[in-house]
Amino acid sequence: MGIRANRHLATSAAAFLLCVGMAGSAAAVQNADPTPVDDDTVVNTAPPTEPEEDVTDIPDEGNGMPDEPTYTPPPPKDWPNSEYCGPGHGYYKPSAQGGKYHRGVGPVNSNYNGSSRTARSTFTSEVTGEVGMSVSAGLQVSRDTLLVKIEGKFDVNLSAKLTAKMGNTISVDTPAKRTTNAKYGVYRLKHTGVSYYIYSNCQNSAHKTITSYSPYRVGWYIWES
Repeated sequence: MGIRANRHLATSAAAFLLCVGMAGSAAAVQNADPTPVDDDTVVNTAPPTEPEEDVTDIPDEGNGMPDEPTYTPPPPKDWPNSEYCGPGHGYYKPSAQGGKYHRGVGPVNSNYNGSSRTARSTFTSEVTGEVGMSVSAGLQVSRDTLLVKIEGKFDVNLSAKLTAKMGNTISVDTPAKRTTNAKYGVYRLKHTGVSYYIYSNCQNSAHKTITSYSPYRVGWYIWES
């Protein structure tokens, strides 16, 4: 015997349905994008966390960043008979891998279950958008070099940018008297490292700690309120 749930639909750009029935598992169904599911079905207790550092999105032009840094510090005094290390060049060395950060594409979708039973909420993305990399100031190498260094250090697969597409659907259980919130977008991994410029006389510019956020998969971020 079916049970009709009272529900309030939050204004959003996504279409969603509420199907009410007896309590079941929290397993979800996802389609449309050929990306791995990973932890899309995990129900969090708060919205996605934003980066705390002062980072800037890398523009999508050419490599996303010039092969050489946009600003090279003035070289130290070139003493006679100083050692020669070849043409000056930038350097980056990753040191630590942090957590996962989700950047949404489109608005948050919310669904309230006003019934006394667990209900099924289905969300469908209706916006397509790209998410790229973000880095703090002072990086002395190109975007591609940064990715290669991080992938080699931590054995991960990263991308310069990923596209979250329209039409992806996910279904999760919404407890009685609770609201399920869903946002579709791109997960990015945080990394820290050091970057500096190596001059032709083998001396280095000041070392700069670099924080970067690099896309690694498309997916949903779910939380209850």
